[in-house]
Amino acid sequence: MIVEKIDTFGGHRDCVYSLEKGPQSNQFFSTGADGLVVRWNLGRPDLGDLIAKVPASVYALAFHWSSGLLWVGQNYEGLHLIDPDKKQEVSSLKLTSAAIFDIKFYKNDAFVALSDGIVAVVDIEQLAVKKHLKASEQSARSIAINPVEREFAVGYSDNVVRIFDLTTYELKRIVTGHTNSVFTVAYSPDFRFLLTAGRDAHLKVWEVERQYEAYQSIVAHMFAINSVVFSPDGTLFATASMDKAIKIWDAETYKLLKVVDRARHAGHGTSINKLLWTDYESQLISASDDRTISVWKVA
Repeated sequence: MIVEKIDTFGGHRDCVYSLEKGPQSNQFFSTGADGLVVRWNLGRPDLGDLIAKVPASVYALAFHWSSGLLWVGQNYEGLHLIDPDKKQEVSSLKLTSAAIFDIKFYKNDAFVALSDGIVAVVDIEQLAVKKHLKASEQSARSIAINPVEREFAVGYSDNVVRIFDLTTYELKRIVTGHTNSVFTVAYSPDFRFLLTAGRDAHLKVWEVERQYEAYQSIVAHMFAINSVVFSPDGTLFATASMDKAIKIWDAETYKLLKVVDRARHAGHGTSINKLLWTDYESQLISASDDRTISVWKVA
């Protein structure tokens, strides 16, 4: 396997926390501690386009495909819906005074993970809260949707992953095994497995159809794992860590294939917070505390 750094995108003035796909395969959005929301073109890395500026840090971005609006989760203020082309705020919802860690969509629902332990279910059309799911006193950090089983997984800072029904919102299952905060959850593309990781640096794989029975437990990094993403074809996945490394894994065998770091690949110098594996020439994007975004070719 060959991993080659193609580009570095600079321009953010502080840590970059979130990446999100844009409406075209060569576009993506970024945001972070500086409150800048930027649209990038993978074909033209020198052309960062400022879409919005909010007065607090942002951990969560989500692009809503049918409306073409970018949802921005501003810490302590709530949700801002931005039209990226007009660079205008279309609407907003003062959802919470807590931090917003993740936003995911399913049909007409937006699921929003909050630092007060609540997952808010928001009606997308009405932009109104339908339900507060309070299953923990500690932060809800990451959400993954499984439309096949009609459920969604939430990773929490109380070391637990909880599985909810997508339509009734009822708590279906509690998945335990991590010894510290769960920062990232991701279903495999075939929805047979759930991958979870976090502060304990362990990558855990759960078999969905066997009631989330433990399938694999891997000491994957030296420090906290912040992000897990699958390649577009589903054959690989990548993990990113506070240990400054990206690791590429075989999605079938869970075997480590490549370590991408500063020494060997001119990688990031500080914590890597988010990964995005794009459909554009299967390029992998990473965002870091070092204020930069790197683009990687994986072949």
